[in-house]
Amino acid sequence: MAVSPDDINFMARAIRLAKRGQYTTHPNPRVGCVIVKDGKIIGEGYHQKAGQPHAEINALRGVANGDTKGATAYVTLEPCSHTGKTPPCANALIESEISHVVIAMQDPNPQVAGQGIQRLRDAGIIVDVGILEDQARGLNLGFIKRMEQGLPWIRIKLAMSLDGRTAMASGESQWITGSAARQDVQRLRAKADAILTGSGTLTGDDPSLNVRITSEELGLENGLEYQQPTRVVLDSNLKISEQAKMLKLAGDTLVYTCANSQEKAQKLENAGAKIITLQGKKLALKEVLQDLAKQQINEVHVEAGATLCGALLKEKLVDEIIIYMAPSIMGADARGLFNIPELNTMKDKIDLKIQDIRAVGDDWRLQITVL
Repeated sequence: MAVSPDDINFMARAIRLAKRGQYTTHPNPRVGCVIVKDGKIIGEGYHQKAGQPHAEINALRGVANGDTKGATAYVTLEPCSHTGKTPPCANALIESEISHVVIAMQDPNPQVAGQGIQRLRDAGIIVDVGILEDQARGLNLGFIKRMEQGLPWIRIKLAMSLDGRTAMASGESQWITGSAARQDVQRLRAKADAILTGSGTLTGDDPSLNVRITSEELGLENGLEYQQPTRVVLDSNLKISEQAKMLKLAGDTLVYTCANSQEKAQKLENAGAKIITLQGKKLALKEVLQDLAKQQINEVHVEAGATLCGALLKEKLVDEIIIYMAPSIMGADARGLFNIPELNTMKDKIDLKIQDIRAVGDDWRLQITVL
């Protein structure tokens, strides 16, 4: 396919539309669609919420006169070919008499995985794939990883001082960063399917681990509301109190444990938790994450202490680290970011790549990819 500037512009528009669903579509992918005829956009839409129409259907419904014969559709993800909560989008495009479909990337979902593309081609529609594929993949890193690897995308969030400390020796940490950074964290939480922490953070801080920002502040349209992410606690010995703050809040709380204590588990379930017991003396982190993926968790936002964050990083389970750095010094006795005792020489160091640095209020936010 010869790619024209118009092709780039129309697909870029579809990607911008898809981003509007970043807080509301999970566990489904974020998808945008633009329908073009005679060089002009005649319809556009995006997937807004799981169970509701997909992007292609919303775009087709947006065509004022319904005349899509001979038009071109630009879609950020391969149209589905199977019936789930909604009918196949590939069929809808065929029935609309669209003659050309441009797709940013193939769907990694095994239920689709090229079948939607083939169905369109079998109907005589010209199909081109691969325009702005990297940008399209960036929309759905968690969904793609879950489909390809059976694991969710793991993002660790940390706040630190200029000298790399996350808490005083006593554990005191509120607040290292300013209000603008804390508001920015709420947006990260809202994007995630789950927020994960360890028993140490839970017993020390009694956190809520919920999203405390309005739909309006997130810029949600059409009366959309985000869902509270699932709270996930790793608690090998089942230390969590039935009085934990998070158990009284809206949304689900999953507690992973190795403890075989039916009485304590029952008390916690009566308080609102769901207990998941795994075998072993301590929790196997990869097994926990695989189980979350089976529950259709795409993105996990981690807010935990240095021990759990270090363990996740050591086991190569982390995809991204977001660090908010405050202009302050906390001293040598304060706690560090990651507890990884095994790093003794330069050859042991863990290499990272800084993708973005920007000011957030008086603090700096570093977006880091784990290589």
